[in-house]
Amino acid sequence: MKKIILTGVVLSTTLSFLSAQTKKPNSGSAAARGKKVYEQYCLTCHQVDGSGVPHLNPPLIKTSFVLGDKPTLIQVILKGMQSSVPIDDEYYSNNMPPHNFLKDQEIADVLTYVRNNFGNKASAVTAAEVKAARAKN
Repeated sequence: MKKIILTGVVLSTTLSFLSAQTKKPNSGSAAARGKKVYEQYCLTCHQVDGSGVPHLNPPLIKTSFVLGDKPTLIQVILKGMQSSVPIDDEYYSNNMPPHNFLKDQEIADVLTYVRNNFGNKASAVTAAEVKAARAKN
C-alpha cells in the first residue's frame, strides 16, 4: 500500500513539474504587455487586425516600416509621423502623434508585439534599443 501511495505522489509531483514547464506566457510576458499597449494606444488607428485605414492610417501587416530598421521604427513611436511619407508606395494622410510619454519597456513591448503579429515575423525590440534611440533625440 505504501508503494502505491509513494508512486502516486511521485507521479503527481512529476506531472505538476511538467505542467509548470509548458505553461503559456503569462500576462507579464513581452507579448502580453505589448498587446495591452497596442490595444490602448494603437488599435483605434491601426485596427484590431493591424490592417490600418486605406489612405489614412498605414497597415502594420508586413510593411517595410514594421519589418525593417528597428531604430527607424522606434523613432516613429517617439516622434510620431507628421509628413506624408510613402510606406511601400502608398501615402497615408493621417498624422501620427508622438508617443514619447511611453516608457522604454512599453515601446519595446508594443513594437515586439507588432513585429510578431498580424502575419509578421521579425526580431524583438529591447528596452535598451529604445533607450539608445531616445538618447539620439
